Amino acid sequence: MKIMLIRVHVHTLQLIPPLGLGYISSSLDKHGIENQIIDGLRDNLTNENILEVIKKEKPEAVGISCMTAEYNVVADLSNIIKNSGLKVKVIIGGVHATIFPYQTLVDSQADFVICGEGEKAFVQLAMNNFDNEGIKGVYSLADLKENSDNIQFAEYEENLDNLPFPAWEKIRPETYRQRPAGLIYKKMPIGYVMTSRGCVCACTFCANPFLSNKRVRFRSIENVIAEIKLLIEKYGIKEIKFIDDNLAFKKEHIMSLCRAIIDNNLKIAWGCTSGLRAANLDEEIVSAMKKAGCYNFNIGIESADKNILAVVKKQETPEQFTRAINLAHKYNIVCGGFFIFGLPGETKETMQKSIDFAVKSELALATFNVLDILPGSQMWKDLNYKFNRNEIENSYSQPREIYENITGKDIIEMQRKALRMFYFRPKIFFRLLKFIKKEPVFYFLERLFKRVET
Repeated sequence: MKIMLIRVHVHTLQLIPPLGLGYISSSLDKHGIENQIIDGLRDNLTNENILEVIKKEKPEAVGISCMTAEYNVVADLSNIIKNSGLKVKVIIGGVHATIFPYQTLVDSQADFVICGEGEKAFVQLAMNNFDNEGIKGVYSLADLKENSDNIQFAEYEENLDNLPFPAWEKIRPETYRQRPAGLIYKKMPIGYVMTSRGCVCACTFCANPFLSNKRVRFRSIENVIAEIKLLIEKYGIKEIKFIDDNLAFKKEHIMSLCRAIIDNNLKIAWGCTSGLRAANLDEEIVSAMKKAGCYNFNIGIESADKNILAVVKKQETPEQFTRAINLAHKYNIVCGGFFIFGLPGETKETMQKSIDFAVKSELALATFNVLDILPGSQMWKDLNYKFNRNEIENSYSQPREIYENITGKDIIEMQRKALRMFYFRPKIFFRLLKFIKKEPVFYFLERLFKRVET
């Protein structure tokens, strides 16, 4: 049996290894199931290119990962495969297939979708000769109705240490040198590591509360350090970017990680690409991060207006944001802030409040995104929002028409104003100068200004 795991090519502002496919691949390896990974994003492969690879390799099945931004391309690839005359099973997994399993099956003609984490379910499906009977979280079109509300997630691994590391020998992490996660980097090549899965927060604009059921599972520090050593020794990795939803959620975890990096004499630069919660950070944590080699972390601020923060269940305050930013500045850590324009209750005045907060703060980086109403989020449910395939290309850049006090044009104008006021200052230029290398300078500018569209 041979299986091909695929990531499709879409326009993106960052390129990181497909860790989800890497974990499924190594889980298949563990059970003696031959497989390979095709990264159409890294290798700039069209769906027609990928079909030619499938024809050449002749797998019995292909598994395709699917985020919402990839949905149209994934559905197209699946249809191309199913209409090619090849006798290949198509399995689609990932966030979008988890939230919209019925529509995904209809649009794509795929044989199965996997809802939730795919490591165990994919192995079970392959070992069961692609019969999903009795496999939790795996559905064919015959199993579902359009408005089914009793979807179960696949069985997941409670102890993350039981999962083998991603199949790095197939992914080749040292080849991902363009468009790294985050706006800055220090050293190449970069390795990406996830030390935990899930998030306990209830932010209404995020799909994580639904996807993780507001739970966090942690890998042991010993397991994490073993993977970092592998990345350094075998693949020449010089920097680690941790992509947990919140690396500092559990103080014991982040402190143990910092101590282990120091004790194992791991001479690496590292950062946190996702937004840490300011409420979780204190001076002991930030000091330990700095000593262990951390040079950058970001904070999910979203808004400087307390009423908006309360409405979206952020459960943090501007005062906590300021304290965390000041701690980063004290320890010479580059701190970025994530803002969202267009949250419920937004006005031109509240957006100006966020701009003023960013400019007056010690933030070195700031992104001002337009609200995207994410499938699976509480906001999506509250607004009774419907998925529109035609809106995918405008994600995070085109305001949705849901506002009472402002227009989409107001939001775009304020976003432009925010970027001008924050970045067109000598203070910011000199802070970031050492990170603005020749290779990524245009990427850096694109990341900043891509969001601004009319």
